[in-house]
Amino acid sequence: MTIPNNPISAADAKAPIDFYFDFISSYGYFASLRIEAIAKRHGRTVQWHSMLLGVSVMKVMGLKPLLETPLKGDYVLHDASRYMRRHGLALARKISDPMMDPRPAARAFYWVRRHHPGTEGAFARAVYDRYWRLGKDLSLVHEIAEIAAQDPSLGIDPDALRSGQDSEASRQDLRQAVAGSIERGVFGSPHILVDGEPFWGSDRLDLLEEWLALGGW
Repeated sequence: MTIPNNPISAADAKAPIDFYFDFISSYGYFASLRIEAIAKRHGRTVQWHSMLLGVSVMKVMGLKPLLETPLKGDYVLHDASRYMRRHGLALARKISDPMMDPRPAARAFYWVRRHHPGTEGAFARAVYDRYWRLGKDLSLVHEIAEIAAQDPSLGIDPDALRSGQDSEASRQDLRQAVAGSIERGVFGSPHILVDGEPFWGSDRLDLLEEWLALGGW
């Protein structure tokens, strides 16, 4: 099916696409590389929301992480490798590598949203790139601050980010965001909401684009 390109003026702009993700999610990373382009093709913007799989999957749903689930874990390793081959991705971090604690990076994301609104999407992409493509451990405060230091275009002071990411305001913003994501029915990464319609998983991006092109069905 050919997906039409439907650019529209700012005056006629439609509601943004809500993009929920966890930095430790490989599928969230895969989707993060494509979501902005999909939105732009259909006159949309993207609102980025960091969530925590440890809360939604383990605490609320009572499930094990994917890689610890019998049978499914083996499939995920195979599927992720297939996806990377299909899209020409080369990652320093292996899907099977131990996961970092995602909370410091998530708190940093909400610090950026609070103090540099409009920059959080670019910051999230930079975090994802540093974690998955470069294989850095972003549970370490200095590694997160290094993102700002190495990318002046973000306009973020590394020292302010280093101190602010662990502030009580950042912690509270993350807690509220995670609670809000669960209230909206978000349970995985990536989880995308557009005009009230949910799409879960990077393998739903083509379906998402068809939905945007056709206006739903």
